[in-house]
Amino acid sequence: MGQKMMRAALIREIGRDAEMGEVSEPVCGPGKALVQVQAGSINPLDLLIASGKFYLGHPPLPYVPGVEGVGVVIEGDKIAPGTRVRFECGVLSPYGSLAPLTLIEEDAAMFVSDDAPADLVASLGISGLAAWLSLVWRAKLTKGERVLVLGATGAVGQIAIQVAKLLGASQVVGASRNRNVLNEVLTLGADAIVELDGRGAPELAAAFKEAAGGPIDVVIDTLWGPPVLGAMMAAGLGARVVNIGQSAGDSVSIPSAILRGKMISLLGHNNLFVPKEERQKAFGQLLEHAMRGDLEVKHEVIPLERVSEAWRLQRESPHRKLVLLPS
Repeated sequence: MGQKMMRAALIREIGRDAEMGEVSEPVCGPGKALVQVQAGSINPLDLLIASGKFYLGHPPLPYVPGVEGVGVVIEGDKIAPGTRVRFECGVLSPYGSLAPLTLIEEDAAMFVSDDAPADLVASLGISGLAAWLSLVWRAKLTKGERVLVLGATGAVGQIAIQVAKLLGASQVVGASRNRNVLNEVLTLGADAIVELDGRGAPELAAAFKEAAGGPIDVVIDTLWGPPVLGAMMAAGLGARVVNIGQSAGDSVSIPSAILRGKMISLLGHNNLFVPKEERQKAFGQLLEHAMRGDLEVKHEVIPLERVSEAWRLQRESPHRKLVLLPS
């Protein structure tokens, strides 16, 4: 008998949008789990891989995109069938989450309770972990500190604003280029906002300090580029700057005196290199807050068949997580 086929999102050529098509169903193997997908989400990383600009390359073409999702194990090597998991697919895997079935490394699975809504789990994953871990695991935020979130209107930034308040930050400032969306950050718990409107670093530094009511203790940076220099100029002694993105530029010139004179710790963050037990614990805490209602994850649910539309929306920076549900 021939291999079974399924309808799934496909990247057929590098540089092209995802579109629906047919691909053979994945087959389970040692150390793998076959998962029936309940929901998958689109991340900026998905677009980066599909563009051909990701530093690790891309899966063999055609491939199913989607680096994260939630579903139920159908067949596994060590995980019992019927187990519900949140998963991350390997960035070079030909089977991603935007399909009815996917194949994952069992070691990449996180166990999720049956009562957690699939769309919430899928929308909270990578972005939520980046926000939580950068504040808790990398910056080691302590109660009463001042926090600045650069890129506050993005998926990571919106969650970082809320997590900082939940952890007891005394003042949380959100900064972004989009003024209209930036106003919504105040409804998520930000104490003040700063529009990144082309001002130079010294002017931005003054605005950051005024908004925070004093020097900044922790900076969560999804932008890099010129804004982070202004943030460092506004930082206090012993501040921690955690970089998790570069949407405003991939390079910036930072005077040595700023780092040395304020004893600033400049920290890079990547979820992939955090121990699994830390990620599992962090996700459990995030999900608990979200299900209790004290953490809002802005997202939109879209049928998988409309993946081409969702892909275009993601490219336009939708300021919400796009979650796709297989039919």
